[in-house]
Amino acid sequence: MLEVKKAVIPVAGFGTRFLPATKATPKEMMPIVDKPIIQYIVEEAVKSGIDTIIFVTGRHKRAIEDHFDYAPELEYTLEKSGKDQYVHIIREISDMANFVYIRQKEQLGLGHAILTAQHVIGDEPFAVLLGDELIINDEKPGIKQLIEVYQKFGKSVLGTTEVPREETYKYGIVEGTEIEDGTKLVNYLVEKPEPEEAPSTSAIIGRYILTPNIFDALKKTPFGKGGELQLTDALMTLRKEEAVYGKDIEGIRHDTGNKLGYIKAIIDFALEREDTKDFMKELIISKAKEFSKE
Repeated sequence: MLEVKKAVIPVAGFGTRFLPATKATPKEMMPIVDKPIIQYIVEEAVKSGIDTIIFVTGRHKRAIEDHFDYAPELEYTLEKSGKDQYVHIIREISDMANFVYIRQKEQLGLGHAILTAQHVIGDEPFAVLLGDELIINDEKPGIKQLIEVYQKFGKSVLGTTEVPREETYKYGIVEGTEIEDGTKLVNYLVEKPEPEEAPSTSAIIGRYILTPNIFDALKKTPFGKGGELQLTDALMTLRKEEAVYGKDIEGIRHDTGNKLGYIKAIIDFALEREDTKDFMKELIISKAKEFSKE
């Protein structure tokens, strides 16, 4: 069985929910305290044994390429100023993995983004990590949990979590048969069903391990909701030909793709960091006292 050594990270979206901030800055480059969201995603992949990161990008996402490239002028300036610790930090970013960039010329959905990476993936299993979801688990990264299920069964694995029924319209939803704790054999998938039509409340979140057979499934799948090539629809096509599994991911999940989720992520991360937690606690207590007086 081939190892999972490549990951696709689709980053071509416009990030319209964060306008005007994302007019010139990719949403994936927005910082959580002092590190951009996309760097956390890449670090998760690298910690899981992945060595090649394939960004499916767009013409307005050059800042992501620059972030993971060498910056000799910046390094020289930092060295000249005696800030050697920062030289190590920024050089480490560039050395984390092999980075490949593919332009998605039209934004036609997640399935289409993955299909554009076929020539780089070849005939290998690969990971997919969405660029606006953070999964924090210091013991075992989210995508590593899926890799372990893949190593057991040799088939595609979807990261899942339970969501309130009223929120099923936001996700691909899985109905499956549980075969061991937290792992299910997928029977049915549907993209963003209304709560009354959802077959379960098991939602697909932004982590996948896919076999290369997904590419043929994508080519057979018609464009679906929103006029896009939906990965969920293609997975249903794939499931007719081979088993597909779902795995409940353990860890703290942050959806930074919306403003409230992004703000919450910043607060949570700041409360965990040694250099910011005391300040954040004092700020929260102070604000709570102000609110109690209103």
